[in-house]
Amino acid sequence: MTAQTQFSGGFQNAPVQAAHAFRAAMTVMAQPGEIRDLKGAQPPKPLSIAAGTLLLTLCDPETKVHLAGAFNTDAVREWLTFHTGAPISQAAVADFAVGSWAELSPLGSFRIGTAEYPDRSATLIVECDALQQAGAILSGPGIKDTARLSLPDALAMQANAALYPLGCDFFFTCGDRVAALSRSTQISVEA
Repeated sequence: MTAQTQFSGGFQNAPVQAAHAFRAAMTVMAQPGEIRDLKGAQPPKPLSIAAGTLLLTLCDPETKVHLAGAFNTDAVREWLTFHTGAPISQAAVADFAVGSWAELSPLGSFRIGTAEYPDRSATLIVECDALQQAGAILSGPGIKDTARLSLPDALAMQANAALYPLGCDFFFTCGDRVAALSRSTQISVEA
């Protein structure tokens, strides 16, 4: 990775772009099933624009990040460290983790919080091949009646939701789009 690449790809207008990105991230987390555009970063491959933008928005020097599988490259590590100062960590202690579903599985590798501190759990950024308002049926806080979202593994998400108030939270990214699933969301699949 050249210094030019390492130093480029961040926000051009950090205060404005970070504010827009934070709002989009919080909106999709508060309204599971909603899909929003999320742009601003130009991260190195294989990170998508949405995943890179999320990392720039949500990570800082206190935020431990696990890069799974193909996402654990010199280019991604250097870019993330330069732009956020976030330390790269193992899955068991990560605040955030990014990778494909296969690379992030099994979920038992990540923190799910404790009875005293349920918020001390990992948030997974799952890079997806597609992101659609179809598939699994979602219900719960932030959803009027029901919503739908294409999930990489609805059964694993159901098991995670069964741990509530413990469990992981998820962002799903594809290109420059993002959706989310909080641990409080109930998931069902049609037979």
